[in-house]
Amino acid sequence: MKKLICLILIIGCSNHETNNRKGFDTRNVILITLDGVRWEEVFSGADPNIINNKKLVSDIVKTNETYWDDNIDVRRKKLMPFVWSTIYHNGQIYGNKLKQSNMKLTNPYFFSYPGYNELLTGFNDDSVNSNNKKYNPNTNVLEFMNNQDGFKNKVAAFASWDVFDWIINNERNSFTINSGAYPLNNSSLSVKQKWMNSFIAELPYPGYERGVRWDVFTYEYAFEYLKLNKPRLLYIAFDETDEFAHDTKYDKYLYAIKRLDSYIENLWLWIQSQDYYKNKTTMIITTDHGRGKYLNDKWGSHGASVSNAQNVWAAIIGPDTPSKGEMVDSKTIYTSQIAATMAHLLGYDYKTNRKPGAIIKEMLSN
Repeated sequence: MKKLICLILIIGCSNHETNNRKGFDTRNVILITLDGVRWEEVFSGADPNIINNKKLVSDIVKTNETYWDDNIDVRRKKLMPFVWSTIYHNGQIYGNKLKQSNMKLTNPYFFSYPGYNELLTGFNDDSVNSNNKKYNPNTNVLEFMNNQDGFKNKVAAFASWDVFDWIINNERNSFTINSGAYPLNNSSLSVKQKWMNSFIAELPYPGYERGVRWDVFTYEYAFEYLKLNKPRLLYIAFDETDEFAHDTKYDKYLYAIKRLDSYIENLWLWIQSQDYYKNKTTMIITTDHGRGKYLNDKWGSHGASVSNAQNVWAAIIGPDTPSKGEMVDSKTIYTSQIAATMAHLLGYDYKTNRKPGAIIKEMLSN
């Protein structure tokens, strides 16, 4: 009898933790950002105005062999094969201005901290107007979900840029936040995580002065955490694309995009192989800001003075998202709507210290 009662309690706790209050099949969400990746590359592949520029591309022949094709559809698939195969056929992709599918920022600054604040909190805050290491006063969707039933200690964030400790506010929040050159401080670590911890602070990163580690370490830390701890809301923020763009190394920027696409594919394939996650997980991929168009050998800039930098994009795949592929002639959506959409998919009405953007209904099956 005691064994039966224990079994009933275990089943009851399990159902309580995984049932979706809004009736969605989504039980888990993975949010991934690719810092400063332009909508132009996502939807058109390598830029014909840049790929043959000797000042921006170190090996023009190899870069063309790897990324170029006269057909835009082929070209973009060469750059992001997972996005333009699996997500294209089974999810939705927003932001192709050439096909009247616009996605924009609501903040007027068009650089990282304000962009990530908008994404994670659901609104622009004019006091968040620099990339300085200043603790974010606003409640974000990660901490909101961490305080909901079934999500305590099931939320985690991994980022290449160390300013995320301030953006997400690790002073106020106790869930796992790991970024930059900081070792992962967690009660249980995999062998690989312990190994990375032993040298993570000593590596000479190209963006070290800006607090950026190699994306591969962010990927490995996050993937190991996913396998070991099974979070229900996981955020992974990659950064090398922005670093290479600022350094005007277009070939390396393209390489970083393709490599990140492969990381995302690996994560998705693993998710779909696990009973805990398979057909119960929604993945959202987006960026924090756009950047300027090619002009007189200058490329890579963004900010308030760069008008094109407010244009962004997003891709989504999951059990509750209709398979519409590339969105065409769709109404404009905004980065500020992502937070509420994530919470809604997980069964909750997102609340923060200001009014957040509305859910993106087109991403939902009901």
